[in-house]
Amino acid sequence: MKLFLIIGIPLFFISRIFLFSPESVTSEKQIRAANNLSQASAKDNFLKYCAGCHGTQMERFAGNTWEAFKAGNDLTPVIKNGLPELGMPSFDKAFSDAEMKAISNYILTEIKGRKQAPVAAKFPAVVRSKHQAFRIDTVAKGLDVPWGIAFLPDGDMLVTERSGQLFRFSGGKLKAIISGVPEVYAQGQGGLMDIVLHPKYQQNGWIYISYSQKAPDGVGGNTAIFRAKLKDNKLAEQQELFKAMPNSTKGVHFGCRMVFDDQGYLFFSVGERGEMNNAQTLTNHCGKIHRIFDDGRIPPDNPFVNTPGAMPTIYSYGHRNPQGIDIHPVSRRIYNNEHGPRGGDEINLVGKGNNYGWPVITFGINYDGTIITKETAKAGMEQPVFQWTPSIGPSSMKFVTGNRYPGWKGDILNGSLSFKYLERVRLEGGKVTGQEKLLENAGRVRNVTISPDGYIYVAVENPGIIVKLIPVN
Repeated sequence: MKLFLIIGIPLFFISRIFLFSPESVTSEKQIRAANNLSQASAKDNFLKYCAGCHGTQMERFAGNTWEAFKAGNDLTPVIKNGLPELGMPSFDKAFSDAEMKAISNYILTEIKGRKQAPVAAKFPAVVRSKHQAFRIDTVAKGLDVPWGIAFLPDGDMLVTERSGQLFRFSGGKLKAIISGVPEVYAQGQGGLMDIVLHPKYQQNGWIYISYSQKAPDGVGGNTAIFRAKLKDNKLAEQQELFKAMPNSTKGVHFGCRMVFDDQGYLFFSVGERGEMNNAQTLTNHCGKIHRIFDDGRIPPDNPFVNTPGAMPTIYSYGHRNPQGIDIHPVSRRIYNNEHGPRGGDEINLVGKGNNYGWPVITFGINYDGTIITKETAKAGMEQPVFQWTPSIGPSSMKFVTGNRYPGWKGDILNGSLSFKYLERVRLEGGKVTGQEKLLENAGRVRNVTISPDGYIYVAVENPGIIVKLIPVN
């Protein structure tokens, strides 16, 4: 998979790149001092605002686009204009050309001495967290961006790769590459995404997969869901159940996590595709959480079935980019986590017909430092159960169930893409009462799930591995 992730850069430097006008810089010493200070500012701001996406060792620069700008020895054009189709916004209004050039120079100077290959984290023999000790076993290697995990009844593990491949692992080794995957619109954040089994998989054999589907005219695309059966390591009897509209050429905010509830409804998320106002209109699918029957039919009690012009699959709206969804083990209510902009990542209790406010209310700001709104609350719009500022880049989420991890039972595990850890959140009485960082510096946590036999599995990128957390006394 070839990626080019967002370069997050703040609005202001503590000191400007040029401390003196050309008339006032009269000595070589002054020029050198100004250049040194500008580079120090570029480094400081890269670590604060860019490293979450690109890595502290700049390991997240990749792909043809990056190589083209690197070869030209100037990243200023991409900082200035952005790459909307790949998910990077423009910073033209945030910086002068000189400031952007300084940032470009810093990156290109530093990258020469850094290794691009990801380095696997060295895990201790036993990790002792606040409430649970465990050891870490690596159960899959050689991946790029592992996105979804599902376990077959025989114990084999299906893993989606965002570039469009579906792998089958058995006993820690690659057993097969599953054929029959439809063409994936692998652009920016899009690609092959989540995978879940039907709750009655052993009776009906249905596997559900979400992916970004290319538009019929080949221009842009959007999130789609299909189901299929696995026969001789091939996806057979495929049925498309959902396709989000409208299509977009922007390469961001596809969603898409899926979960079945106790009644057999399939809940899934679709991001607002980088168009904020999509989230507040019911006439499209974007920026919403949806609910359908297992065969794609629309539940007659969906909240907007009888609303003229509304998409009948919508269950809740006002979401930005939800990439985690799960069911509380006691209340059986749906929870989700979602990306804010710069700040304002959220955990939400998902309610039927509720509006979660984006972009009318938010705790975050634009990537270039400009204000989206000063409102964080408004009548008729839901407040998050919890919000992260600064953003952690939440990927998937999973409630800890079963008895293998008694110290974490009922807690939420959230992946962090930005800061490369797994975050445990304690939820009591509907409120967050504690947090803890696990697997720090393991890599960009893309997925966390629990196997049928009760073990926690975590998929990370850079390096592309899957690890299993084994509880110890």
